[in-house]
Amino acid sequence: MFDVWRQALTFFVLVFVLSLILWVTAGPMPAVITFAALFVFRWFFHVRNLVALGYWLEQPETRNVPEGEGPWEDVFARLNKMVRAHRKERAKRASDLHDMELATSALPEGVVSLDKTDHIEWCNPLAEQHLGLDRTRDIGQQITYLVRQPEFIEYLAAKDFTEPLQLHGLLGDNLVLSCRLVAYSGNKKLLVTRDVTRFEHIETMRRDFVANVSHELLTPLTVVNGFVETMQDMPSLENDMARRALPMMGEQTLRMTHLVGDLLTLSKLEDKLNVLKEEVLDVPALLPSCHGVGVALSAGKHQVKLEMLSECKLLGCAEELRSAFGNLISNAIRYTPPGGEIIMRWQVRDSGEPVFSVKDSGIGIPAQHIPRLTERFYRVDSSRSRETGGTGLGLAIVKHIANRHQARLEISSEEGKGSTFSIVFPARRKV
Repeated sequence: MFDVWRQALTFFVLVFVLSLILWVTAGPMPAVITFAALFVFRWFFHVRNLVALGYWLEQPETRNVPEGEGPWEDVFARLNKMVRAHRKERAKRASDLHDMELATSALPEGVVSLDKTDHIEWCNPLAEQHLGLDRTRDIGQQITYLVRQPEFIEYLAAKDFTEPLQLHGLLGDNLVLSCRLVAYSGNKKLLVTRDVTRFEHIETMRRDFVANVSHELLTPLTVVNGFVETMQDMPSLENDMARRALPMMGEQTLRMTHLVGDLLTLSKLEDKLNVLKEEVLDVPALLPSCHGVGVALSAGKHQVKLEMLSECKLLGCAEELRSAFGNLISNAIRYTPPGGEIIMRWQVRDSGEPVFSVKDSGIGIPAQHIPRLTERFYRVDSSRSRETGGTGLGLAIVKHIANRHQARLEISSEEGKGSTFSIVFPARRKV
């Protein structure tokens, strides 16, 4: 910057001195003409450099920076240095971006970048295969215009991405995709897809195996249990070992029958072809019978109460909900010592969500066990569960039924102070 001022002032001083000399030697007219001519030349010099700069600015990517003269030489030299640094940095970023694209192309998941309005910004080749996209054509398109399955549109609109969504037959084939949305950089999102067709096939085989084995076990267990009961009723049974063994055999065969029944129920609930049979369910009319079952199961050992805080009905499957309510009630009775209190409650929260809850004054559950309670065969105290006749599948069945009704199972408990199990239904199911 100092050189620019120095050159400009030097030119002005030289022109002024030369004009003074001409004024003294040749008169005022030659001095004025010379002064004006030199300034016009200087003006033309600057205009020529400005034109060169403007010409370069029209296409800076393909044209070279002008060389310039005088004070412009230093300006253009600095500008050329900045351009070279910028191009070098841009080339490095382009190389990094290319490497990132290659890396994401090698990922075992499909990746789609969405802007804040769910328009596609970028996707990797695997996402093109999974979702039927075309990067040359679909960039900038709304994702819901291209992935039109209703469950995906609802998943995107709900903005609850804690659990992945499974899509079946998206492209009219047997492909099963697990889709998860991940928020990043403010309102942007990444749609990550994974092919889980093989795992789904294995899971289907497992469900079919459990269902088939359970079904095959049910008949022999029923026969064995029938013979055991018949032998127990025989008046001539004198053998002490037989008298001790037969009740135990009857108890275990009955427990096995219940276990097989619960496994069959779970297999049915997990079957994708088992569509939920919805109807308007009069819950206030259903709960007194559930209360009666609880009283009978308690056999007078507990105070079983029913609190009806709402008369609203529910859209759902009566058979499944009766099973879920019954499992919660039997669990409460099973884990509440004699003399305890069990309260069944039907209410509607301020948010409009209908809730069925069972509160007990039982042994309670340590906090570290609560997240795993709905796992199959998970037992906080295995010895006590077997003593009380539990199969270890009741809460798993309740969770599956809740999920089929878009409800959630809430569990609150404190060790030694009892527990509360609540099925919270979405407000749209309230009738």
